[in-house]
Amino acid sequence: MGRRTEPKLTPRERLNRGLHYTAVGPVDITRGVVGISVHGAESAASTIKRRAREARAVQHELTKEAEAVKQVAAELPQLLAEARKSQHRRRRRLFVFGFLGLAVVAGGAVAFSIARRSATPEPSALPPSVDVAPKI
Repeated sequence: MGRRTEPKLTPRERLNRGLHYTAVGPVDITRGVVGISVHGAESAASTIKRRAREARAVQHELTKEAEAVKQVAAELPQLLAEARKSQHRRRRRLFVFGFLGLAVVAGGAVAFSIARRSATPEPSALPPSVDVAPKI
């Protein structure tokens, strides 16, 4: 028959078994406590590594953002000068379109008044068929 092998225990199982069996207890308790402590230290170390990696990634992104801000700040005077030039063109353009709009409105008013005059009928030369004065 084959050798009987026991499965490896986790530190928690070892601690539980050590508390259960008093003969092997002190050794298993010690191994369990050490195992749990080592596991906790490894977990803490991996968490610290992960946070450090994330912090480096965030720092890298912030560096990129800072470079972009510096580039925009360097281009800002040139953009402002271009905006001032285009603002002058905008004023001229606004004046031209405003004048055209005013001409269209004035032309529409003239056309409306001409159409209104031609649409009203000429008063009749005949006297009215109904008394205009109200009876009291």
